[in-house]
Amino acid sequence: MTRAAPLRVGIVAGESSGDQLGAALIAALRERVADLQCFGVAGPKMIAAGCEAWAGAEELAVMGLTEVLAHLPRLLRLRASLTTRFLDSRPDVFVGIDSPEFNLGLAKRLHARGLTTVQYVSPQIWAWRQGRVRNIGHACDLVLCLLPFETAFYSSHGVSAAFVGHPLADQIPLEVDREGARAALGLKSSATIVALLPGSRVGEVERLGKDFLEAAAWLAGRRPDIEFIAPMATARAREAFQSKQAEVPAAPKVLLIEGQAQQALAACDAAIVASGTATLETLLSRRPMVVAYRLGALTAFLLRRLRLVKVPYFSQPNLLVGRPLVPELLQEQVSGAALGEALLGRLSDPAYLRQLDEEFRKVHEMLRGGAAARAADAILALLRAPHAQESRS
Repeated sequence: MTRAAPLRVGIVAGESSGDQLGAALIAALRERVADLQCFGVAGPKMIAAGCEAWAGAEELAVMGLTEVLAHLPRLLRLRASLTTRFLDSRPDVFVGIDSPEFNLGLAKRLHARGLTTVQYVSPQIWAWRQGRVRNIGHACDLVLCLLPFETAFYSSHGVSAAFVGHPLADQIPLEVDREGARAALGLKSSATIVALLPGSRVGEVERLGKDFLEAAAWLAGRRPDIEFIAPMATARAREAFQSKQAEVPAAPKVLLIEGQAQQALAACDAAIVASGTATLETLLSRRPMVVAYRLGALTAFLLRRLRLVKVPYFSQPNLLVGRPLVPELLQEQVSGAALGEALLGRLSDPAYLRQLDEEFRKVHEMLRGGAAARAADAILALLRAPHAQESRS
């Protein structure tokens, strides 16, 4: 793409997963456009890729309908500030990465003032609050979808969307090196390893950490040979998890490591995982898992009372496979005993493990194929379209 001026991209990414996506997208764009400038809300990987950070990605790490309320004044101030800065700088395109509650409101304001806008990672509108699709159509010129079934939903509502695949499917090899991962983490080759992934957000760890540790205690009481490892997404998440360890004196020793979730999943035999991106990482590592999800009590009440959830499963593995292949425990179902029992039952079933391995490999192959490159190509194609060039003139 020949340009007389630099390609200027405004980006807002929330949390560690958004930071990963943003860094890969920046690298792919830079391969195609030599003169590239990126700025906005970025995490450490995006900054290393050359993005100017106006704010840190961790500032958007808030989940839940009611949980956001405590952070709402700060988030509104941040969004107002970003709106002003993006309108002053006039990037060629604004890309909101995940964090839809924040990014779509920002994109709508920018789009109304003539900026080309893209949402990278569709919110789960096909699962709950489907009416949001109209707002997305008004806010965005294009939605980049990570999952293949999402584009049909957008098409049925007249919203432009493209399936690009999932970058994690490209990053994680089809055959992970278990022995290499164990050696790198100092784990015994012969051990039975269970990974605990209670979430990347502090709030998730606070809601699920104690149950995960009680599950470890339950498992250790029945299988003393099992060893435990827990990758911590941030220093704050580690502190929150350690505080929960003090509440579960019967918990066995858990090896805490900084980050390295993919390494831990490659090394383990099975995992207990908070619902979210980590469940997809576990799927791509082809490991059996139990998935837990717990929101604040008021958020859960509203979701049920208003019947906002429209899908039979909440975990990505089951949504992608199309049936309840992995156990899902929601809200009050989550307990140490329930998590431990569900995991041990699957871990002890060779036929189930073979079936899971086959199904997860099929999903991995479907999602694989250069997601960051596809996303970069879709954005550049959008910018070449006449309507985008008119909006920038």
